[in-house]
Parts: sequence; structure tokens; C-alpha cells
Amino acid sequence: MQGYADGRLDALAAAPFRTAVVDLARDGGSSYFRAEEIGALKASGKRVLAYFEIGSIESFRPDFAAVRADRLLLNEWPSWPGEHFVRYWDPRWWELAVRPRLDRALSAGFDGVYLDTPLAYEEIDLALVPALDRAELGRRMADLIVSISAYVKRANPDFGVYPQNSPELRDYSGYVGAIDGIGVEELFFRATDEPCAADFCAENLAATRKLKEAGKTVLAVDYATRRENVDEACRRYREEGFDGYVTVRALDTIATPCH
Repeated sequence: MQGYADGRLDALAAAPFRTAVVDLARDGGSSYFRAEEIGALKASGKRVLAYFEIGSIESFRPDFAAVRADRLLLNEWPSWPGEHFVRYWDPRWWELAVRPRLDRALSAGFDGVYLDTPLAYEEIDLALVPALDRAELGRRMADLIVSISAYVKRANPDFGVYPQNSPELRDYSGYVGAIDGIGVEELFFRATDEPCAADFCAENLAATRKLKEAGKTVLAVDYATRRENVDEACRRYREEGFDGYVTVRALDTIATPCH
């Protein structure tokens, strides 16, 4: 996701993986990967997904100023200073951020999109949206993902849609049919390199299993460096039938694949 040597994707092309997820922008800013670069990565035999956020925006993104000027920003995310949740259901968010990013991903030849921060519906300060509750925010996030799917699949029926986290959105009508898979972090190990033992860990796993049973691809990512934890996460991926990857939270290195 970052730390590309010389700004190039050569190391990813040489890595022994079936799927690569890269930021739509080379530096997370305004330098976007070109079609020939994505084509070369795909030629290594990989499915290549474009990462961007649909429920929040970081201050370093080139469209941040326009989003802020249109008063689409909500509360800042405490875990990620400089990043704000947004009014993702507002048509202006679609026009300023979502649709232009989808168009870039399609024109660059990506195989699909990897959509981060659907969890915004759980993190938005309800005091800033007094007419809405969590259930309605969840409905609106599911609707956004359904709209994204309809838009890209009109252009390319084989273009994949992979939201990250929030597998419970499967409970909203239309959501499961709109996605091709899901990326899920910390199913088995937290970013602290400790087992994921909280109640939400079991809930996420149960909902993720339901999506797998519905025929969706599961791209699981756990953050661990201890050998025994890496081995255990890989074992669980095999057991569950997930496509799994164990790495570091900074996402700035290419980890050894599970065996």
C-alpha cells in the first residue's frame, strides 16, 4: 500500500501472490498509476484492485479541499489524525470523490476496487447528524456500495467490488448481490500481535463465514510478526477457505506468503 521502491510496482509484480491491492494513487496524493503500469502488474498473473476510501477522507488527498468547502466533513477519526468521516450519502460526495475515483480505476485497467471505511456508519458522531441513527447510516452505506457496484459493472461486468470490513452489512438488502468479495482485517490477530478475542472478533468471523457461504471471496489480513502467530493465522485461513495475508500494520513491506 505504500513504500513502493522508486514509485514502481516491480516488486509487487515479482511477488508470489494472486491478488495485489494498491492505492489508486502512487503516493496517496495526485500521482495516479497509469494503465501501462497496472497492465504490467496484471501481466504477472495477478488480480489488481484499486484501494480508496468511501466513508472518510484524509487531509492529504487532492479532493479534500473541495469536500471540506462543500461542508461534507464530519468528525475526525481519533485513530487516524487528519482523516474525517464524511456525509457519504450526499450526492456531492459521489460527484466530488467516488465517481471520479471509480472512473480512474476503470480507465487505468484495474480488475476491481477495494473500498475502505464502510465502518464510517459506526463511527460518525450522531450529534452531527441528528436526524439519523446507526441503522439508517448502515442502510445508506450499503446503498452507496450497491450504487458503486451498479456503476462499475455497467462499464465492465467483470469489474470486482470488495468492501473492507463491516461484514454485518450483509443484513441489508441488495448488499450481498452487489459485492464480489470482502476484505476483512484482524479476524484472528489484532494489530498489537495479540489474538483477537473480543466479542466483535467472533461476530465478524461469523458474518464473514456467511459471505463465504454465499460464494464471496474473503481477503483476510491479520497483523502479526511472531512466528507462532503468523503460522496460526495461516492455518486458520486454510481451515476457513479464506485468501489470507499476514503482514505489518504499516503495509510498507511484502510479507512472506502463507504456505
